Amino acid sequence: MIRKLINLNAYLKSLSLAAALALLLAPLTALGQADESVEPFKVGTFAVNDTPFVGLVVRGDSLIVDLPAANRAMQNNWQYNKIDMPNNMLGLIEQYEYGLKYRVYEVMNWLVEHDLLNEGTAYVYDVEDVDIQAPIQYPSKIMNAAVNFYTHACEGCSAEELRQRTRERQENRGVPYLFLKPTRGAVVGDGEDIIMPYGRDEIEYEVEMAIVFGKTGKYVSATRAYDHVFGYMVAMDVSDRGGRPPGGYGTRSDWFVGKGHDTFAPHGPWIVPKEFYGDPMDRLHQITVVDGVTVQEAQAGDMIHNIPELIEYATSLITVFPGDVMQSGTSGGTGAGRVQRATGSGYLVDGETIQASIEGIGTLTHRVVRERSIPDDLSGAQLPPTSSYRN
Repeated sequence: MIRKLINLNAYLKSLSLAAALALLLAPLTALGQADESVEPFKVGTFAVNDTPFVGLVVRGDSLIVDLPAANRAMQNNWQYNKIDMPNNMLGLIEQYEYGLKYRVYEVMNWLVEHDLLNEGTAYVYDVEDVDIQAPIQYPSKIMNAAVNFYTHACEGCSAEELRQRTRERQENRGVPYLFLKPTRGAVVGDGEDIIMPYGRDEIEYEVEMAIVFGKTGKYVSATRAYDHVFGYMVAMDVSDRGGRPPGGYGTRSDWFVGKGHDTFAPHGPWIVPKEFYGDPMDRLHQITVVDGVTVQEAQAGDMIHNIPELIEYATSLITVFPGDVMQSGTSGGTGAGRVQRATGSGYLVDGETIQASIEGIGTLTHRVVRERSIPDDLSGAQLPPTSSYRN
């Protein structure tokens, strides 16, 4: 009860004056009464008839509950406090760890108790009948860990070379290498096309776990890292390996070109709150399949720097905020370690389908579509294609 009242106090500070007064005037027996959810759930952003809403994903990912609508329906019963539910994911994440999660549990428990988790309920939908959007629209930043799996650091190595290189790296891991990726424009949801920019023909896949932050933090130690986590989702770090255009200053490597194109940050299909997933370092299992061929598969033991270490390093440099995302890196199966596919190409080609999965979270499915043309009146400052440079 003491812990509930502490959480309630923090939650009241996040509410409007009217909502806070209403909650304070409610009977004490109703305060924070749902200490846990009777069933696990995931959360996501969905749309029906082009109207977006924050939803609960339940019953083996088969049903989607319009959370604000369910909350309003529950409040029609006098015994439940009137608390507004945020209408977007950022709002939900910002308030979740400050007491709102107990309200979400309350809604979930009410739905189960009254047998409302079925398609006959006005605010419950079959997953096939909703548009699955990117869960967070949009994070203020996406931090990515580069070369953070031993197999990725030794693409194309023999088994013995991998063992040797892994031993050497374990003895001297150094610090993580992080880079930032764009958000709006780059972030897309499940089912949306991944666009290969015009002429760029060295596009590659990378499945990654995305850690979603739930609390603001700076100088967060590894021992406290999970206190700042809201949950986890599947991500892809789609990459352009074509390098800089010829004649540009500097080396071939260019992280802006390589990571920053539109649609190159698929996220979703939803987020698993951390309390329903457990420690990812104990259970992470991520897979990439391209047109039916498994091209990547790894578990957390392949990571060079674990997730708490990544969080500690990142927050030693910048402040993280609720809704920010960190991607923990990808495994072998790219670059020199690519698996041969029916197309004969190591890179992605027009028309292929990518599926990126993490066990216990879900699967992202995307079609690769080649951009057919660009305007012909450009100044020349645009990135020339790698397949046929413009004159």
